[in-house]
Amino acid sequence: MKNTIKSIAACTLFIWATASFSQNLTPPELSQRVTLSASASVQIAQDVLTLSLTTTREGADAQTVQTQLKAALDDALTLARREAKSSATEVRTGRFGLSPRYDRNGKMTGWQGSAELVLQGRDFARMGEIAGKLQTLTVASASFGLTPEQRQGAETLAQSQAIAQFRQRASEAAKSFGYSSYSLVEANINAGDSGGGRPPMMAMSARTVAESAPVPLEAGLTSVTVTVSGSVHLK
Repeated sequence: MKNTIKSIAACTLFIWATASFSQNLTPPELSQRVTLSASASVQIAQDVLTLSLTTTREGADAQTVQTQLKAALDDALTLARREAKSSATEVRTGRFGLSPRYDRNGKMTGWQGSAELVLQGRDFARMGEIAGKLQTLTVASASFGLTPEQRQGAETLAQSQAIAQFRQRASEAAKSFGYSSYSLVEANINAGDSGGGRPPMMAMSARTVAESAPVPLEAGLTSVTVTVSGSVHLK
């Protein structure tokens, strides 16, 4: 019995000593690691426009509504493609669909549908002229953005600025904690943008685009932001 008790005590002591020894083996480098982040933003002119034009129809018969929508869309598509030949404007169809209408008692009373035409390009003035000539559709929305080339250039510039700020903060942190330098442990780079300047133009009435009047369009600025986050080892 005494031998058993001694064995248990010895085993307990060994486990405690092992745990204590493991705690003492915690790398001191972990206590010298600092997490940092830095961001930089670059404002750049929006250089691409997406223009949505739509029309709606209602009727008692689904086939009639669909035929009316198709006719309106075909007329606009033919004219838009002809007018867009002299510019780098992309012309494509968008949403096209029908759905039943119901009264307050849940009884179906007819059908309603909508069709969409989308213009996308960099020649804003020409796109405004084309939109003004499409009499069977009205402007539903306009949104400005960046081409891949414009975005990549802005992200490259913002990234270099964010990395420079990250390195400066790491150097300052090392000095503040009494160290002479640092080494990079890990880093993450994230990019995004937010619109600025003029807000996107929203729905316009049919009278606004009547009589072939050009639709007024003016782009604003977009802020492209790059954030660098990570940790450094002070040494």
